[in-house]
Order: sequence, then structure tokens, then C-alpha cells
Amino acid sequence: MKRILIRSGKSPLRVATPTEFIHQDLIGTNTGNLLFSDSAHKMLSAPDTDVVSNGIRTDPSARRAAEINEQYDAFVVPLANAFRPAFQASLDRLSALVEQLAIPVVVFGVGAQTGADYDTGRLRPMEASVKRFVSAVLERSASIGVRGELTARYLTDLGFPADRVDIIGCPSMFLYGDTFPAVRAVELTASSRIAVNLSPDAIPVGDIAGLARHASERYPHLLYYAQNLADAELLFWGDLTPETGVEDPFPLRLSHRLMRENKVRMPLDPATWIDELRGHDFAYGTRIHGNIAALLAGTPSVVLTHDSRTLELCRYFDIPHVPIDSLSADTDPRDLYEAADHSAMIKYHGERFERIVAFLDRNGLRNTYTHGDRGAAFDARLAALELPASMPVWDGSDDGHMRYRVSRLRERIAVANTRIDKRVRENKELRTRLAAAEERAGETSRRLTAAQKELAATRKRLEALERRIGGIEKRAMVRIGPAVRRRVRRIPKPGDSKPGGKG
Repeated sequence: MKRILIRSGKSPLRVATPTEFIHQDLIGTNTGNLLFSDSAHKMLSAPDTDVVSNGIRTDPSARRAAEINEQYDAFVVPLANAFRPAFQASLDRLSALVEQLAIPVVVFGVGAQTGADYDTGRLRPMEASVKRFVSAVLERSASIGVRGELTARYLTDLGFPADRVDIIGCPSMFLYGDTFPAVRAVELTASSRIAVNLSPDAIPVGDIAGLARHASERYPHLLYYAQNLADAELLFWGDLTPETGVEDPFPLRLSHRLMRENKVRMPLDPATWIDELRGHDFAYGTRIHGNIAALLAGTPSVVLTHDSRTLELCRYFDIPHVPIDSLSADTDPRDLYEAADHSAMIKYHGERFERIVAFLDRNGLRNTYTHGDRGAAFDARLAALELPASMPVWDGSDDGHMRYRVSRLRERIAVANTRIDKRVRENKELRTRLAAAEERAGETSRRLTAAQKELAATRKRLEALERRIGGIEKRAMVRIGPAVRRRVRRIPKPGDSKPGGKG
């Protein structure tokens, strides 16, 4: 039995509660991470292969590296936009772990994140970290799999051989192997169900909040699918903005209209996420995996691109997309749908699948689609599970999680009290040190005052001494002055005759 360790928030076959998702951050801050890691997990579930989730956090200790070397045959790392400054510390931890591994390390779909202009100059401060990571991976694999042409060019510009950089896109698009669901043809009306996905990162680029607001006014059955851990916590815990009146045009507070009308959902497991999106007529927004989830459900979708991470994948997979900065806030989703063309995405899917299979073969990994049952056993096990539905806005009723909420609040209070006690001790210590410093400052001040007085007295004595010396000099001149003048008169001038000589 070959054992593969995969970096993922959780196994797709693990049933977790909403509280576990939140408390343990099983999504790695974004549900989209589970979509591509679940797809990779399924793809690698070939016969006589056991795929085990490592969790999303990296333990780079020597102890953990030794365990991995002993227990596994390969370490697979599905990544997204890992080459970005905010991920640099995590990338360094991954490098520290990989450098200690003696088994193959295979990276799926890593990408560089920059603006839609593809200017990688802003990534210059983290070049050393990127070089360290890619070098460590290529020492343990035949090639590295990247999202698209931008990342491939970025790595070759850093000096890595082009023949060791394979463009494979994102594993999420291959959840069903070499086949892709047919995208349904629909007619959008006021009664259509629209799914919109939004990312705060897009706010500086386009009026994403305005787009959602106008769409919700036209389509009363619109739902906003959030993806971040912060969104999950807001839906689960709530906030006081309905009472305080604090508002935000982006749906980040309960005072937002979409929150008040319970038109926000937070997907947890990709399987239920995709299943829910089958019930929608159209999906669009700035989240690449939010739109891929819709496409995997056969729901037509359009990505509103705002950076390289979304644009790069859209170009590689021929996913319909529109730059968000080209849209006005009152853009009708129907116009986006009618302009979208999904044919190239479907037509060339098989070729792209062959590329990722070639990448797996090159790196010694078998896949279930060409070496197994095409994921039938995996799908059967997944279908038998009772996975949680997407989280709605909590209305305050007993939803089965009250014990967790109360326990978590008590835990937070205990933590807060511990921090308060620590701050009190620190303040007490600071006050003691301040009092000692003030006492030393007082003593120093007293010494300075005494020194100043002594200095003033010394100056007075010096002035008196100078006056005495001046008086002595005057008296001395009075006494010796006449004698000096007489002696001076006796001194012959030049040309005078010597005494006793001839005239």
C-alpha cells in the first residue's frame, strides 16, 4: 500500500461540524482551499493508495520530518496563490519542512499573485523565499506544477529551467477527471436564482459592493456565497451592528441588507457547496473557486477578474471572465450571462486533463482516472456521508450549537481574564520600576542642585581670587615702577658714546 501525505485542511471523507470548521480553521481561512485539495485527494486515490491529510498548518520540526519520512511514500502539496507577500512566512515554514524530507515532494498548481497587469516586480522582496521553496521541491521531484503562463514565466525569470516547470492549472477543475459537466442554458428573469461571490481584495479595483447591491434589487432570490473564515464567524456569532447602526457597503456586518434578509451562505464542504449551486441559474463574482464550484455543478458562471490569480486560471481554462474595473455598479447579471461563452472551456478540457496526468506520471504518482475506477469508490464513500450544509445567518434560535457558543464564550472570558491579570502584574511591575526611577531621578536632581551650588561657590571664590591677584599686581607695579624706569633710562641708546671714550 502506497501512502501519500497531502497538505489539506481536512480529508474530504471527514465529517466535521460547523464549530470544528471554525475552531480548527479546517478551510485554511478560505473554503476554496478545500475545493482544490479535495479534488487532488480524489485524483490520487488510486488502487492500493492511501491518501492522508496533513492539515493546513506546517510543522517544520525535525521530529515531524522524521515521521513523514518513515510513514509516507510521497508528500503532495496542492497550493494556490502561494507566491505572495502575505504567504511568505508560511512558504518559509514549508521550505524548512521540505528540506528535511527524503521522499518525493510534488506541488500542484502553485501560483504567483500580483495585479491583473502581471507585473511581478512587487514580488521582489520575497524572491529568496520563492527560490528556496522551488529549489527544495525540484530536488525531490521531476517538475513543479504551476497555475498558468504568468507563474511559469515568473519562475523561469528567477532562473529555473523551463522544462521543469509544468503548467497544469488548478486541480479543482479536474474533480470529474477528463469529463466536465455540461453547462446548462438558462433564461434569466426576475425569479431566477443568482449566486454571487465577492472578495474584499477586489474593492480597490471595482465597485463589487455596488454590483451586488444592484443585482439583489433586480433578483430577489439572489444569494451571496461567502468563503472566508471571518465570514463564517460572523454568520455563527453575529455582531451588534443592527443595534449600533454601524454599516458597511460590503457584506461584512449583520446590518448589511443581505445579512438582514438571510441571503448569505458560507459553504463548508465542497460536495454540499457544489450540490447547492446546482439549484442556481447563474453564478458570478470575483472568487475563482466560487465560480469553479458553480461550473462543476453545471451552472453557468462568469468570473470578474481583479488580479493575476483569477485572470491566470481563467485564461488557462477558458473560463468566461470580465475585468471588474470595466463594469459599472448597475451591471445586470443577465448581460454577463448572455455574453459568456463556455464552449472553449468544455472543448479543450480533455487536453488539459492529459497535461495534468502527464505531470503526475512524470512525478511517479498514479491517478484514479487512468489507473483506477475513475473515482467511483471515492464518490460512493462521499455520497454516504452526512456532510453539513452551508451556514446561514444565525437568527439566535437553538441550532444545536448553543453549548459550543457558551463554552467558547467562557473560554474567551477566561483567556481575557488571564490577559487582564497579566497586564495588571505588568502594570504593577512597571509602577514599581517607575517609582524607583522617580526616586533615582529625585536623588539625581538633589545631587545636581548641590553640585550647582558648589559650582556657584567655586565661581565666587575664583572671582575673589582673581580680584586679589589683580590688587597684588597693581601694588607691585606701584612699588617697582620707579626703579624700572630708572634702570631703563640708564640703558644707552644706539649711537651713544661709551662712557670714558672720545667724542
